[in-house]
Amino acid sequence: MSNIPDDLKYASTHEWIRVNENGVATVGISDHAQDALGDIVFVDLPEPGAIVNAKDEVAVVESVKAASDLYSPISGEIIEVNGVLAEAPETVNSGPYENGWFLKMTISDAAELDELMDADAYSDHCDEE
Repeated sequence: MSNIPDDLKYASTHEWIRVNENGVATVGISDHAQDALGDIVFVDLPEPGAIVNAKDEVAVVESVKAASDLYSPISGEIIEVNGVLAEAPETVNSGPYENGWFLKMTISDAAELDELMDADAYSDHCDEE
């Protein structure tokens, strides 16, 4: 079974989001997603400063099996990307919730967080796939 931390929110497209105390959101892909993709070999990240809407494609993840899009779980401005992934994309496989995050963003509509799944609902979602 995949690791599904309780302190995160999840999108049906397998992105996770963690909102810190200053309102900045960190986004990555779930353990379930990285496991399904296999060994990640390349990550194409967006430019900081990009304004995105919820469900917009914001990055591409390539593995030995397939390429997959990363979608923004919420609307906001991308303020930072994880530069480690350019040199070591496999970091997503080894620590999808720690050092394998993709981007940080501001939140333009906090109500969108209520549309995302908690850990239990996400676990059920993964079981149904």
